Amino acid sequence: MNRQVNLDKIVHEQFDICVIGAGASGAGVALDAVLRGYKVALIDRGDFCGETSSKSTKLIHGGVRYLEQAFKKFDFGQLRQVKHGLRERKFLHANARYITKKLGIVTPVFSAFEGLYYFIGLKIYGFFALKDHFPSARWLTRKEMLTESPNITPKAHSGILYYDGQLDDARFVMALVKTAAKNGASVANHLELKGFQKDAEGKLIGADLYDRIKGQNLEIKAKIFVNCTGPFSDPIRQMANPDEEKRIAPSKGVHLILPKKYFEGDKALLIPKTADGRLIFVIPFRWKVMVGTTDSPYRKGEEEPYLEKDEIKYLLETAKPYLKDAPEEKDVKAGFGGVRPLLLAKRRNADNTKSLLRDHEVEVDEVSGLVSLLGGKWTTYRLMAEDTVNVVDEIFGQKRICKTHEFPLDGNEEQVLPPPHMEESFWFRLLSYYGSNVFKVLEIDGGKEKKIHSARPYLEAEVRYACREEMAMNIRDFMARRVRWEILDWDSCYESVEKVGQIMAEEFNWSEEKLQKEVNDYKALLKKFRDVGE
Repeated sequence: MNRQVNLDKIVHEQFDICVIGAGASGAGVALDAVLRGYKVALIDRGDFCGETSSKSTKLIHGGVRYLEQAFKKFDFGQLRQVKHGLRERKFLHANARYITKKLGIVTPVFSAFEGLYYFIGLKIYGFFALKDHFPSARWLTRKEMLTESPNITPKAHSGILYYDGQLDDARFVMALVKTAAKNGASVANHLELKGFQKDAEGKLIGADLYDRIKGQNLEIKAKIFVNCTGPFSDPIRQMANPDEEKRIAPSKGVHLILPKKYFEGDKALLIPKTADGRLIFVIPFRWKVMVGTTDSPYRKGEEEPYLEKDEIKYLLETAKPYLKDAPEEKDVKAGFGGVRPLLLAKRRNADNTKSLLRDHEVEVDEVSGLVSLLGGKWTTYRLMAEDTVNVVDEIFGQKRICKTHEFPLDGNEEQVLPPPHMEESFWFRLLSYYGSNVFKVLEIDGGKEKKIHSARPYLEAEVRYACREEMAMNIRDFMARRVRWEILDWDSCYESVEKVGQIMAEEFNWSEEKLQKEVNDYKALLKKFRDVGE
């Protein structure tokens, strides 16, 4: 994807739909709309998947907690979310198999009664996912449980093993964006919405944009604007119509990263009981272990959330009774915070975020014509996009068919075999990032495996590929979203900033001054991550 080519189209062509926000929901809307034959532009003030969508728990699931709440409170809205999530889980896995996988999750229990409670619940959970080929829940003896996951405390009575899905969220969104672009959408990151243009009746007809890479003012013309900015939806809604009331209750969730030794194997751990009723997961992700998440009101506006010391303490203390060896604060290698866009029912207490429904709503502002996709969760992004484009169909007086249920994403087109003599684990790591595009990466350096850092698996060729094919425009785009280094290991990421910066400088012909600014700015950010956590 060439950014300048896409910018030229955005500026000079007229669009049916301009999607604002290129996270999971925005990229999903862009793909759905372009496959229905609409002329689509997708823009984001930051990077693709630069905010909430890249900071998830990396699970594709119906929501075990929602199921429990549905039966405890006779809340069939919660049950509907579970059914939607499990239905969508099947589509996500099938459309991007190289980025997704089935994940076994063990729930330790400390009595036979507790085991029976969770076994029945997780059997019901599986019942709602019939015909999706995920294994059924099983009640494991203590010996079986410790064989599956040897790092669980031997004090547990037994364990329940069930299955959900796992994905690399930022890589999945990149596949969505590339697939939309391949099918005719014009896409650009680091392109900020500054204001709307309206006709005499107050309807949106265009927007003023700012190119944050080149420092230029631009504009776009579109018949309909779709707001997919997640927790930042309200400012866009009120930009279009100042009389709109706020509908989003931002909720902060954090995850911390530990060495793999604290939870070895390929299974995850579900901690079902916490002091405040949340669920905590201990999940293998890439070459580390991720622990999360939290759920608390967030009142710092558009400021990026960080993993803070009290949150680290809470997660470690919560996990401690379930692990054989308890990690300490010094073992935390990285972490990240995100802001969820919980949909706020009108006149409901905005502080009570855990009781709010993570459902979605497609809102059409009658004054400006702005369409906003509000709320929702990662697993149902495709359904959310379908509902949104259905509304756009109605506005246009159309009834076009959604094609995203079974539509392979970029990289999922074909099976590929590894080159001779390549280490199997190294090959599967590359394959899980790039799918059938993997040879395009390897061809860049003539198949040579030039590592960026001697102790990490990332290649110099991946930086060049990200610049040429995935619109990585700065060091953080690559480190945080293209290869996930930033969220896995702050130390080696920090040590590799200059090397990555130098390669990007060669790709983009940066001046020495520009290179040093990029390096210094990103190092300062990584240092702030560590300082806040400490």
